[in-house]
Amino acid sequence: MTENEKPIVVPVPAATILLLRDAPGGLEVFMVKRHHQIDFVAGALVFPGGKASKGDFDTALQAHSDGTKEWSADMRALGAAAIREAFEESGILFAREEGAGELISSARVEALAHYREKLEKKETSLLDMLRAENLRLACDQLAHFAHWITPRMMPKRFDTHFFLAVAPQGHAGLHDGRESVDSIWISPETAIADRKRWNVIFPTKLNLMKLAESKSLNEAIVTARAKPPLTVEPWVETGPEGQILRIRDDAGYAQTSTTMKEAL
Repeated sequence: MTENEKPIVVPVPAATILLLRDAPGGLEVFMVKRHHQIDFVAGALVFPGGKASKGDFDTALQAHSDGTKEWSADMRALGAAAIREAFEESGILFAREEGAGELISSARVEALAHYREKLEKKETSLLDMLRAENLRLACDQLAHFAHWITPRMMPKRFDTHFFLAVAPQGHAGLHDGRESVDSIWISPETAIADRKRWNVIFPTKLNLMKLAESKSLNEAIVTARAKPPLTVEPWVETGPEGQILRIRDDAGYAQTSTTMKEAL
């Protein structure tokens, strides 16, 4: 490393869920608009998600989770983080009562809403909530969809796993009013096309494009489960048009490069 070079920042584990539903016009995904004072992708339209917390790595969560028997310890933590973040940011909770097969009802999730802010502020942990409320995480509802790592030159980096999941019946979805200031159920095509209304960064755009290739919930979930994602870590090249952000060609995305101006 030269005197002027900065050390590469180690990416922080993170997770997000693309919450899906079928609508008359086709597949829709739940997205939130980030608060303008948030220090990462402020004002952008994103999927509910965020950094994995220390509590998400608690091995005791395994005894309160469904569908993770074959998962690695890290993937169990990321699944827990994805469910927790989705609950905090959207009010949608992938959980079951102990001994039940169905996901919790809309009435039950409303009764649990007070945990959203407590979890966000780390006044309680996911494990404590599950134990207190006799719940299990429905990780079996998650389909691993994408894996992106923030480019090495960035001062803040995340190692983010994206999951697909069908929104539970009756869980309407509502932004938290703190980290996110607006929310919408929207088709992938509309979210990409309306750039005047929505700021959609490069990874979000590409994952929306990938999602748009499926025309129904079932197709999206089946496709994701059939083909585990490859890790994508963009890099920058300099060409005639200036700096270009590129990704690997074999990752399954229709677009593999963009200008830095368009990426942000």
